[in-house]
Amino acid sequence: MERPQFYRFHQGDRILPFAAEEYDARLKGLRARMAEAGVEACVFTSMHNIAYYSGFLYCAFGRPYGLVVTESESVTISAGIDAAQPWRRCHGDNITYTDWQRDNYWRAILSVTGTGRVIGYEGDHLSLLQSGKLDHFLAPKSRVDVAPMTMVQRMHKSAAELEIIRAGAATADVGGYAIREAVKAGAREIDIAMAGRDAMELEIAKRYPDAEYRDTWVWFQSGINTDGAHNPVTARQLEVGDILSLNTFPMISGYYTALERTMFVREVDDASLKIWEANVGAHEYGMSLLKPGASCAEITAKINDFFAERDLLQYRTFGYGHSFGVLSHYYGREAGLELREDIDTVLEPGMVISMEPMLTIADGQPGAGGYREHDILIITEDGNENITGYPYGPEFNVVG
Repeated sequence: MERPQFYRFHQGDRILPFAAEEYDARLKGLRARMAEAGVEACVFTSMHNIAYYSGFLYCAFGRPYGLVVTESESVTISAGIDAAQPWRRCHGDNITYTDWQRDNYWRAILSVTGTGRVIGYEGDHLSLLQSGKLDHFLAPKSRVDVAPMTMVQRMHKSAAELEIIRAGAATADVGGYAIREAVKAGAREIDIAMAGRDAMELEIAKRYPDAEYRDTWVWFQSGINTDGAHNPVTARQLEVGDILSLNTFPMISGYYTALERTMFVREVDDASLKIWEANVGAHEYGMSLLKPGASCAEITAKINDFFAERDLLQYRTFGYGHSFGVLSHYYGREAGLELREDIDTVLEPGMVISMEPMLTIADGQPGAGGYREHDILIITEDGNENITGYPYGPEFNVVG
């Protein structure tokens, strides 16, 4: 029996997060950028760009995946272990490569690109190993890093993307309310986190009955565990007076949204209340600055001044906000749209960005813990639209 290096296995009905017209528009924008850069074929390897341009969100499990875009073709490259699922969940063509022979992945890509062409690649994702294989199999005339230009394209959301992001923000609120109900002294972080995650997954299934469900999660932190924004969940039991950090993250077809809130169990001491109220003040001030024409660096400088005036700037731990879209805690990042000193991007209508100031006071100091509020805002023609509904601040979030 002669076994193939790659083949097409297409079966079942195609179900995608967006209409075909949405992907066609994205590919049209990409091809215009390719033409400007002289790129003849793009070989995408990242989860975020493959999902953005095709709808397919892969699960690597140690195997490479790809999307090849030329002037006329858009072809996902997937492993045989997934059978026809990648084709059902992608826009355009799909080729399945086999693992009977090493590097059939690159032979499948070669069947679309040919040799001697100008190849676009993702410099922030392609590994050294795979970069060498690209050169060996495709023998490109030259290579162009297309990661920066694709990031710029992803930063500007379509109407369809804004719809799914709004749904995600509403789902994050659902998780927040479920967590609020579960908070009580003696409860474990893990049990409270599961309550929020379960509520969000059920909400996503209700809103999107034909979707694939994956990657929704919660980070619920208490006490000293609140000192970092991305600290994992533990089995720590809550105590009266604990500071809490509520973080819900629903994932809908690769689209990330978030809700983050400071909370306390039953009571909050005066020192903690002072820090909390200052952070809420920065949060509200920061949201007022999110307008078209403002640069990320300028906004950051103004919030820095707000904290410095209150002698709190030394407790700030990271940037004040970031973009939303096809990203997650383990893939994707639109680093050109973050509220940091070194980002000069100017806000434009259709961008989506968070406001999330955080102050961390060291353990043993008055008001110890991490304080963070987080809302998602869509930049409009004359300001912003806040799509987060769960309340922030002491009046609503001293619970249990």
